[in-house]
Amino acid sequence: MSVPLPTTRLAVLARTTDPRTMLRRFLAGDAAVTGANGLAYLLAAGPLGRFLGVDSGLLVALGAFLAAYAAGVALVASRERPPAPAVRAVIEANLAWTVLSLVALVLWLTPSPAGAVWTLLQALTVAGFAAAQYTALRAAGNRPTVE
Repeated sequence: MSVPLPTTRLAVLARTTDPRTMLRRFLAGDAAVTGANGLAYLLAAGPLGRFLGVDSGLLVALGAFLAAYAAGVALVASRERPPAPAVRAVIEANLAWTVLSLVALVLWLTPSPAGAVWTLLQALTVAGFAAAQYTALRAAGNRPTVE
């Protein structure tokens, strides 16, 4: 199977040209990054809250959510053929997280400068995972529908 041009750059990042393997690797990377972030929020909510200018209680709640979400994404990634509906749910959740992070930054949060940069960078990272997963899902022959 030939790899479509938009997927070629992602193949370098995923270190494979097989679309299913690429998809599984992007899901696994997402799970690892999200899980590490969640654990950091859970284990160091106080110091991180002070550094980022965010309430430590919020970080604990986010950490618990992120750890559970990462476990779910890891489960999807562990499947030899990740089911398209589950992958689409991950992509949609990542896009929702991105939008909510940016909205929270503008409307609700008053973080430190480091917290503002962190929020923006993690939103962009999550959006990047969503884009990579979407492209890999399409390359694997599971074309998501836009509604």
